[in-house]
Amino acid sequence: MATAVEDPEIQKSAIQEHSPTEKDATSIEEGKINVVKDADEALTFLRQEGDDDAISEVDEKKLLRKIDFMIVPLMWSCYFLQYLDKTLINYAAVMGLYTDTNIDTNQFSDLALLFYVTYLAFEFPHGYGMQRLPTAKYLATMLTLWGVIVTVTSACNNYGGLVTTRVLLGCFESAVAPSLILITTMWYKKNEAPLRVGIWYLGTGTGTICGSLISYGFQHYHGTSFKSWQIMFLVVGLVTVGMGVVNFFLLPDNPMTSRLTHAEKIVAIERLRENQTGIENKHFKLKQVKECFIDPQTWLLAVITIASNVPNGAVSSYQATIIKNFGYDSKTTALLQIPSGGVSVVSILTATYLAGRFSQRGINVVNLLIPGIIGGCLMAFLSADNKAGKLIGNYLTQCIGASLPLLYSWVGANYAGHTKKVTMNAILLMAFCLGNIIGPLTFVQTQAPDFIGAKIAIIVCCAIALVTAIILRFYYVWENKRRDRRAEEEGRLGVHIADSEFLDLTDWENKEFRYRL
Repeated sequence: MATAVEDPEIQKSAIQEHSPTEKDATSIEEGKINVVKDADEALTFLRQEGDDDAISEVDEKKLLRKIDFMIVPLMWSCYFLQYLDKTLINYAAVMGLYTDTNIDTNQFSDLALLFYVTYLAFEFPHGYGMQRLPTAKYLATMLTLWGVIVTVTSACNNYGGLVTTRVLLGCFESAVAPSLILITTMWYKKNEAPLRVGIWYLGTGTGTICGSLISYGFQHYHGTSFKSWQIMFLVVGLVTVGMGVVNFFLLPDNPMTSRLTHAEKIVAIERLRENQTGIENKHFKLKQVKECFIDPQTWLLAVITIASNVPNGAVSSYQATIIKNFGYDSKTTALLQIPSGGVSVVSILTATYLAGRFSQRGINVVNLLIPGIIGGCLMAFLSADNKAGKLIGNYLTQCIGASLPLLYSWVGANYAGHTKKVTMNAILLMAFCLGNIIGPLTFVQTQAPDFIGAKIAIIVCCAIALVTAIILRFYYVWENKRRDRRAEEEGRLGVHIADSEFLDLTDWENKEFRYRL
């Protein structure tokens, strides 16, 4: 067990070693670190509001359940609507969108491309905005704005209108994942976070199920002035706007300003000390941005994310087209997408639970990519008349997307320093965008209806992601052992610097930090 150091000189030396550029931000009095500026907001709160007696009054298990009920359903609603809204065009493709807007397959691919290009371009602006402004309010505002865009998509009747709405949709939706990652790390321990990330990421699977049912239902409407896909966009868009307002008022920005009691706020903060990643800091630190870009784990995680999202981008944009090309009509195609959502839900819950239970994110990423490779092989190499086998292959590819919440929680666990976390979240989502940009481009019109090149791309990219995930895990093991050896040599092994968890130190600056596998 780590021992807290109370000697002022040892603490001062440790702080200077860990964060030499922040020496002016702290002072040492009576064996404690006193914050002057630039430390975590949580430490400021504890210094002003902390009460050791309050901790004994709160049952941590009951508090955890209260936090779950307070924020997890709202986070799920954000991700559910984000996924549903961006994939509505996938359902509209088999509901008459091509004919009603006079577009072809290449233009449809361009719509998917434009969405993710804009998504990518706005990651860093959103990262800065969500650090400087209240994170939950920022997210809710973006949710409301993209709901408006989905609503007005119902009025599009040509390619130009669709381009405009897809660009704006990518602009606003790109805030959701990095915001939710930040919010999750503000509330949960490292072993608790994977399952919570998995629960709000269930928005993908449940979004697929609900989207399929919504599409199936609206296809029974037949009108001349207003098409079924237009009504679908209108209704779903208005629901999204409503949920944006709900999240604005109900989703807390952080534990310090939440609806918890005073004692619960203190415990909610104190229980996160073991994470060593802090809760929130409103000061943008260029030094932490630079550190993020030269950190080896950054680029290994980026490669995994790009490679695993090439199949994700291909399947999410073209799943309806793939299934319809197996020989099914539009209504049956909509219903046959429901099992895809079921596979996604089961794989997400299983993988994130195991990752949190055994602290093994890397192994579970690998376990999810293997079914993806098998699914790609079934779709690519089975004979054309084997519809059942190809359909099963399509469903197995849904396991690939379940690796993304594990990557989200991996970043949340292994990046400390608020600016560094925000920067890595932006890089991770940019990598996600690159994969989703490349994915639809693998569907070439000249290869229709089999699209064999796209299916082979699924196999190759999954293999690349799998190998890189294994390399990253070995890097973490090596780095943890290296830090243990150095701590033992310097006599720091098992020694804890009091309050260092909330000094906004990065994982490089904090010598006590150890990476989760």
